[in-house]
Amino acid sequence: METAQQVFKKFGAIVLTGGSSGIGYALLTTLVSIEHNGPIFNLSRKKPDIKCEENRFFHYTCDLEVPLELDQALETLIPRLQASSGPVLLVNNSGFGAYGPYPEPDLETHLRMVDLNIRASLNLAGRLLPLFQNRGGAIVNIASTAAFQPTPQLSTYGASKAFLLHWSLSVAEDLKPYGVHVMAVCPGPTRTAFFKRAGFASPPTPPFLSQEPAAVIYAMAQGLKKKKTLVVCGFKNRCIVGLTSLLPKSLAARMAGYVLKKVREP
Repeated sequence: METAQQVFKKFGAIVLTGGSSGIGYALLTTLVSIEHNGPIFNLSRKKPDIKCEENRFFHYTCDLEVPLELDQALETLIPRLQASSGPVLLVNNSGFGAYGPYPEPDLETHLRMVDLNIRASLNLAGRLLPLFQNRGGAIVNIASTAAFQPTPQLSTYGASKAFLLHWSLSVAEDLKPYGVHVMAVCPGPTRTAFFKRAGFASPPTPPFLSQEPAAVIYAMAQGLKKKKTLVVCGFKNRCIVGLTSLLPKSLAARMAGYVLKKVREP
C-alpha cells in the first residue's frame, strides 16, 4: 500500500491554506518530508514553524477572510506556480466555527466564517482553474461530518461545510472532462484547536470518537489514490454519518441541538 508521501509526491506543486496548525500543519509536515519534490505554497495568517529545503516552501501571510489580501498573495503565488511543472494539488483547509445559538458571539463572526469557509475556497479554485485544466491535478476541500446534518449551536459552521461538500461533488463532475480530480474530505472531531476557537471549554465528544490529524491526512492520501470524490475519515464517523443521513432533517436537527446544548457552559 502506498504511503501518504508516495501519493503526494506525484504532484508537481501543492497549494495549501491554513498550514500553521491542526490538519493543515499535519499535512505540511508530511509534505516537507518528501525529498526532491515540487514547491509547496501555504496561505495563512501565521507562518508555520517548519523547516524545509531552500526555495521549496513559500509562505504567504494573508487573512483569507479578506478577498483583497488573497488577491494580493495570488499576484506573487501564481507566477511561481506557473514556473513549476506537473499536476497541481490545491487543499482548501482553512476554516473555523462558532459555538452558540445564532448569531452568537456576533453577526460579524458568522459573516467572516462564510467568507473563509466558503468564499476563499471558491476563489482559490476559480483563480487556479486554468492551471488545473492545462496540467491536471486535484482540488481537495476539507469539509466535516457536520456537513451531513443541521447543527444547532454550530449553525453557520455546519451549513458552510454542507455547502462545501455539495459544491465539491458538483464541481467534481464539471471538471472530470479536464482530468481534474475534486474531492471532499470530511473529518469528524479531530484533536486540533478548532473547538477552543469555536468557544468550547472542552471538546464536546468523548476521546474515543476523536481522531488525530495524521489519520485525516492518511485518509486524504488514500482518497486521492483511489480517485474518490468523498472521503469520510474513520469507520466510526462513517457509521454515524450513515445513521444520521437516514433521519428526517428536522429530527436530525433536534437531536443535534439537544446534544450540543448539553455541552454548553452555564
